[in-house]
Amino acid sequence: MNVVILAAGMGKRMQSALPKVLHPLAGKSLLGHVIDTARTLSPRKLCVIYGHGGAAVPEMVAQLNTGAHANIDTALQEPQLGTGHAVMQAVPQLDDDAPTLVLYGDVPLTTANSLQRLVEAAGTDKLAILTVEQANPFGLGRIIREGKQIVRIVEEKDASEAERTIREINSGIMVAPTRHLKKWLAALSNNNAQGEYYLTDIVAQAVADGVPVVSAQPSAEWEVAGVNSKVQLAELERRHQLNIANALLEKGVTVMDPARLDVRGELVCGRDVVIDVGCVFEGKVELADGVRVGAHCVLVDARIGAGASIKPFCHIEQAVVGAQSQIGPYARLRPGTELGQDVHIGNFVEIKNSQVAAHSKANHLAYVGDATVGSRVNIGAGTITCNYDGVNKFRTVIEDDAFIGSDSQLVAPVTVGKGATLGAGTTLSKDAPAGKLTISRPRQVTIENWTRPVKIKK
Repeated sequence: MNVVILAAGMGKRMQSALPKVLHPLAGKSLLGHVIDTARTLSPRKLCVIYGHGGAAVPEMVAQLNTGAHANIDTALQEPQLGTGHAVMQAVPQLDDDAPTLVLYGDVPLTTANSLQRLVEAAGTDKLAILTVEQANPFGLGRIIREGKQIVRIVEEKDASEAERTIREINSGIMVAPTRHLKKWLAALSNNNAQGEYYLTDIVAQAVADGVPVVSAQPSAEWEVAGVNSKVQLAELERRHQLNIANALLEKGVTVMDPARLDVRGELVCGRDVVIDVGCVFEGKVELADGVRVGAHCVLVDARIGAGASIKPFCHIEQAVVGAQSQIGPYARLRPGTELGQDVHIGNFVEIKNSQVAAHSKANHLAYVGDATVGSRVNIGAGTITCNYDGVNKFRTVIEDDAFIGSDSQLVAPVTVGKGATLGAGTTLSKDAPAGKLTISRPRQVTIENWTRPVKIKK
């Protein structure tokens, strides 16, 4: 199969310098969604037609054109003279022995199942069109039939009053026998209200050539919805997120409010997972059995172990959380964080590029960066690993069963030995020996005959 994706439009109504097809939906460009769906059909040829936006679209395509998926070609449409003219640009790259599927870079939610039905309806010798009944088809091309046979498609601006009452519309998505398609494209005319070469005009040519024109329907109307404005983009974003939420619910995940969930990548959930409102998941996030994610958390490329509890307002990025751990509220786990089993990270604690072993705790107001923390360690409130000297970063090691008193500063590189205790307020610049109490604060004194300054009256 050949696949041609039309992605040359300017998108004036988007009110943006970014080409329309590169606007994100669920963290991926509109065009990226279409390319990913097209690839599920294992096409021999995949060609993206670009125009407005200069090199931005080819650059985005090049990022996807790697490894086993390095099969995307691009072709420039300049000037833009309609959908038929756009497909003409792909003609030199099409395999005559395979049918050609035409998709649109601003129609991101068409499912692979619907496209497969369309391909099956077309076979090797028919022209197949994805059509849908719409309550308000204004502005869209109408399907004109004689009996059950499709005989042509008429655009809104060229339609008669009677034709405008037809509710079956053309999605623009179609499959055609490639040898016929090349002949039909060469015969297109731009004698219409827009002065453009309409791809839909090949329907009349197919009828004239005796090629059957058939149709298939998507499972839902939103599958053929396009994006021409930020309003429509927002509508499709919510539709897509609701689809994701419903799929999670069907798999047994408890989503407290499907209307308040954002998945911008891949979310993999085990059994009995609970997700509260307002959570955002980006990249690949894995939630094992029994994980609970509190309200308004952001998880990016993270793995959360079984039975862990992520309390509200946490931010976890490129981090691993061990089973039965408790995180938050208001905790931040930055890239390189790896927490073992039953680790407690409390409110306003930040962990970065650190490993924390099982049963250790940092429950309040601490920063642990570039550190290796053993098991059963208690890190008191206000503790800071001072890992950066302004030029280089250094590592702190805290061994098993150590106790770090509140308001301590550990000036790396430094090691706290096994079972060591640091008294509150300690600034540690040398290694603390195992099993010993280390304290660096000065002796407390009281200044006699001292008086507090008084504000001078003006």
